Amino acid sequence: MRKSIFAVLFLAICPLLFAQQALNNDAIIKLVKAGLSDDLIVSTINAQQGSYDTSTDGIIALKTAGVSDKVVAAVIARSAGATTLPSAASNNQGLPGLPPGVDSVGIYSKDRDGVWNEVVAEVVNFKTGGALKHIGSIGFIKGDLNGHIGGTRSRLILKAPAEFILYVPEGRSPGEYQLLKFRINSDSREFRSLTGGIIHVTGGATRDAVDFTSKKIAPRVYAITLPELTAKGEYGFLPPLDLVSQTNLASSGKIYTFAIVE
Repeated sequence: MRKSIFAVLFLAICPLLFAQQALNNDAIIKLVKAGLSDDLIVSTINAQQGSYDTSTDGIIALKTAGVSDKVVAAVIARSAGATTLPSAASNNQGLPGLPPGVDSVGIYSKDRDGVWNEVVAEVVNFKTGGALKHIGSIGFIKGDLNGHIGGTRSRLILKAPAEFILYVPEGRSPGEYQLLKFRINSDSREFRSLTGGIIHVTGGATRDAVDFTSKKIAPRVYAITLPELTAKGEYGFLPPLDLVSQTNLASSGKIYTFAIVE
């Protein structure tokens, strides 16, 4: 209770303390040495104007003075014009240091202006061709999983190279997602998957699967780039499925779709 009261009082008087000058690296070091929590310092950085040295030497000086990675990330984000969330653990809307627009679980693509936008998911209907087991962290599908998506074209049109950010739920990994190239019918798109994107068995190769690599940029957040030589066509990222089904029973889920054009 006393800590909460102190935090409120500090945030109330902070504008008065730094009214005469903008925050800088030295001010951040002073706050750290005064024993203030990381969350409190990050809130101050987000609330006040600042002029920070974010060069290599400036960052090293902050770390040498005992400034945490969380606070350093907030300084860098604020210097770039973004706002860093004080605590990812207490706020599920994002993680510190992510690009503007990437704020929750999902898949994002970068447009030609460098802006990150969430990829809209479409409904996919599944029909299986074999016996099923429970799909979960240790389960898998036996037999083919055939997916059908209404319409012949995604609303998201991209050119290669195409950049994506994959923000996965707690306990998931990018290896549980599949990138699939669709076959086009007269009024729908379809694909076939052997594992449904849950686990990759015996190499994980499927008829319509496309290999991709990911690079971790934050906890549960991964960058994916489809190279310039990616063939034009309709694609989708299929997230892992969690369902119980019976033989040949149709089920539905979601898939994040996009088109690659020349």
